[in-house]
Amino acid sequence: MPEKTDVWQGTLALMVLRTLESMGSMHGYGLARRIEQISGDRLQLNYGTLYPALLKLEQEGFVRSRWGTSENNRKAKFYELTRAGQARVRKAAAEWEKTTEILARFLAPAEEA
Repeated sequence: MPEKTDVWQGTLALMVLRTLESMGSMHGYGLARRIEQISGDRLQLNYGTLYPALLKLEQEGFVRSRWGTSENNRKAKFYELTRAGQARVRKAAAEWEKTTEILARFLAPAEEA
């Protein structure tokens, strides 16, 4: 089993927004599990990191929350994208694609660069 790593600085918001975009409304625990699952269980998501990120995204107007009942019949806060969040996920994804393209040039063998 591969060793789990922490989420990289600056990527959590994009992962949250992208997951909500593809999955729809989710509660925090389900969101954390889905992000870890998508990573192939290579990321370890700390709740002390996730919930402040969700709060920040909500304060910025990219997500909204509502109280509801989870699958196991417990009270849970569900998060969903706002219209501004939909625009932000597209912009952030494009920025990360550009960044990883640039970084790939530095990681490529010298003859490929």
